[in-house]
Amino acid sequence: MSELSVEHLLGIKYLKETDIDLIFRTADHFKEVINRPIKKVPSLRDITIANLFFENSTRTKLSFELAEKRLSADVINFSAGQSSVKKGETLIDTVNNILAMKVDIVVMRHASVGAGVFLSKHVDAKIINAGDGTHEHPTQALLDSYSIREKLGSVKGKKIVIVGDILHSRVALSNIFALQLQGAKVKVCGPTTLIPKYISSLGVEVETNLKKALEWCDVANVLRVQNERMDLKYFPSTREYTQLFGINQEILDSLDKKIVIMHPGPINRGVEITSEVADSNQSIILNQVENGVAVRMAVIYLLAQQVKR
Repeated sequence: MSELSVEHLLGIKYLKETDIDLIFRTADHFKEVINRPIKKVPSLRDITIANLFFENSTRTKLSFELAEKRLSADVINFSAGQSSVKKGETLIDTVNNILAMKVDIVVMRHASVGAGVFLSKHVDAKIINAGDGTHEHPTQALLDSYSIREKLGSVKGKKIVIVGDILHSRVALSNIFALQLQGAKVKVCGPTTLIPKYISSLGVEVETNLKKALEWCDVANVLRVQNERMDLKYFPSTREYTQLFGINQEILDSLDKKIVIMHPGPINRGVEITSEVADSNQSIILNQVENGVAVRMAVIYLLAQQVKR
């Protein structure tokens, strides 16, 4: 099997199209594994992985942990809330203490942009970025692209609109990089206050009319409004946001084609998307969750191949 061109997964912007292709082909194999009666393979029996989550996470943390256990790796979980970080310990000290326990791979989520890059330069372990501030969330973008490929046959040439809070979203940025790398066309749609100023420099068009955006696209990836990252008001009220940018069955039925609906979670039902749409046959939200485990297994497996024994 060929190797990744990178030593860590820090962001999609560091990957080549061949890397994404390799990850997806490996994920195809693992997807078959996790649908067997016995869902484990002994591939990483001698690898130790530390999950370092300095920010809250439920789905990503569970998905990584499950992926690691399906590969038979030894897993240590660390959450900053119950750690010495609360006592003033620095990131480097925390990680060096964990590495002294002979860890091979570190999966890290951190509030600071570039935390994974910083770490990769200071420690002798493979780093997987599970989200750094409002910057990147590479495994989410990979599983989103993988889910589109599974549903529509390929990503190349497809039209994807990312709807919602683009400004605070690491999922949006990673998705833009991943989709463009695979030859998809990308637009973003949301209130102008939640669209970053630099977006046009990424070759992404902005559409402020939701109906027009949905008429254009094959796939709508719907993001939640990240209230926890907002230090000021970006729109008058949640009700007004829902009226202008919320996706409901009525607007989908008014389109002349059936589009695919995605959401990285957690869903604010009734705000950016109604329950009816989230649970409809146009939605592939639960497929994304299942594919997340297979894609993360693939990333961990491919990086583990580079670990020097």
